[in-house]
Amino acid sequence: MTGPYQASLGDLLQAVARYVGLQSAAEGGPGTIDTILFGVRIPRVAAALLTGAALAGAGAVYQGLFRNPLVSPDILGVSAGAGLGAAFGIFFSLPVFAIQGLAFVAGLGTVGLVYLVATMVRSYEPTLVLVLSGVVMGALAGACLSLLKILADPYDQLPAITFWLLGSLAAIRPQDVWGSLPAVLIGLLPILLLRWRMNVMSLGDEEASALGINPRRLRLILVMAATLMTAAVVSIAGVVGWVGLVIPHIARLLVGPDFTRLLPTAMLIGAGYMLLIDMIARNLTTTETPLGVLTAFIGAPVFIWLLASGRRGWS
Repeated sequence: MTGPYQASLGDLLQAVARYVGLQSAAEGGPGTIDTILFGVRIPRVAAALLTGAALAGAGAVYQGLFRNPLVSPDILGVSAGAGLGAAFGIFFSLPVFAIQGLAFVAGLGTVGLVYLVATMVRSYEPTLVLVLSGVVMGALAGACLSLLKILADPYDQLPAITFWLLGSLAAIRPQDVWGSLPAVLIGLLPILLLRWRMNVMSLGDEEASALGINPRRLRLILVMAATLMTAAVVSIAGVVGWVGLVIPHIARLLVGPDFTRLLPTAMLIGAGYMLLIDMIARNLTTTETPLGVLTAFIGAPVFIWLLASGRRGWS
């Protein structure tokens, strides 16, 4: 009900009643409020919930797999790759669905290149090589993105690229939510099916192998699943930082490191957190505030507080 166009609870209930057929148009008549609710706000709320849940769930997976509390979904370059793909789409003036498609494919492609580079380098520390490969590919994507910014039209394309990279749900349409939901569910499925093995992975590769688990194969499956979730929501919401880093810490403090409880808790908190951030974004000023700015302003001090006050181990 919040936003530049104010709507009361009665307006909301009447619009829902008209939408489901409990009230005829003659009794109230659909008007501006119906268009705002079902064309703008409800899809935006759904997108915020989906984005927060996917990023927080992916963050919990990455932190558990790499046994590092400072890992976030963009550690393997998925956000940088998705940003580069979207920037290409904006640079060539492609339609919105093509921009989202390029962001999705480029995010997945970047992680694929990271794994290809990591497999070509033989090392006794495969996890470290994988993370370093992600950092390198992320830096390369960032350099290409900077070049596109220099070449872009400063009056049209450059502001669009910059605003997309900061994250926003202002232009979300119902088809965007329906388009990204299947990819998120497909990525979430193997994570749910293998959730008990995440607890074993937190013991280390040698212990996991001794218990009959193939760490390399399991890590590949779960990384690709988490990357699919991240790329799906980044393609529609832009680059939104800190959610996948901070929210798993909060969930871990509440329910402990058991992944069977950590995953649903992180996803629920992430969904609520992203919804709150988006509500602030559309009510803070007369212009749309980028989500990435708000998540950084809120996430950084919260993360410092978590580091200072945390008492329970994360693994």
